[in-house]
Amino acid sequence: MKNRKRIIALVLALIFALALAACGSGSKEKLPANRLEAIKERGYIEVCTEPYFAPYEFIDSSKQGDEQYVGMDIEIAKYIAEKLGVELRLVPLEFSAVLASVTEGKYDLAISALAYSPARAESMNLSKGYRFDENESSNYGLLVREEDADKYPTAESLAFAVIVTQSGSVQEGFVKDQIPTYKEFKVVSSMTDGFLMVKEGKADACACDINNGQLYADANGGLAIANEFRFKIDESTQGTRVGIPLGETELTDFVNQCIDELLAEGKTNQWYEEYSGYARSLGLDAN
Repeated sequence: MKNRKRIIALVLALIFALALAACGSGSKEKLPANRLEAIKERGYIEVCTEPYFAPYEFIDSSKQGDEQYVGMDIEIAKYIAEKLGVELRLVPLEFSAVLASVTEGKYDLAISALAYSPARAESMNLSKGYRFDENESSNYGLLVREEDADKYPTAESLAFAVIVTQSGSVQEGFVKDQIPTYKEFKVVSSMTDGFLMVKEGKADACACDINNGQLYADANGGLAIANEFRFKIDESTQGTRVGIPLGETELTDFVNQCIDELLAEGKTNQWYEEYSGYARSLGLDAN
């Protein structure tokens, strides 16, 4: 009798388990096929940026919330969100955190004046270039004190200089690869910190994007771009890019489509000039 009851109990338990499994499989939601679909389903896109790099992204302290973040890159982020029909959520971070976040897939895009580098291409998808300078082969150089504008014509002339640049930047790699010797090499969390170190005499030269460095020099005085020195770059990797989590092909294709449209309309160059003037009008106080 006991055995019979035990068998009945086991059969009922099996039936109950099968019923639960069937119920569970029927209610399981279909997951988005990729990040692009996930963005559309959730109704917003998260874009991380370091808002201290005029004219790409900077802060207008007279505004509040997301409205305080302005610049060419912010306009690109808005355009992508609008084309997707979703809300744009900006996430301000330090530059190293921007790189780490997109590498880890924490946020959907990194739009923060990213230049191409082999290391970045291995850890994230990179979009087509959306901003090109007419003479980009010499777009990276050194910010120095005004009296030192002619002091560093070659890489070898920096042998006794203290050099600084932003951690995780393309310029960090340039210094390590292209300057054979230097007195000291320092990295800081933001490019503006590097500029300030040069101005205060804590460093002799800051490896930087020339346009960004010139904006800072124009606003602060006593600084200049080194006249002759330029870092060498691979022409095949020119252009400022959007960072996308690795393997997200559909999202990358969509971003590239947006970039094609903006380039065809001349929007990126228009925004670059517009926000260069905007930054100057603020005296780069946001930086």
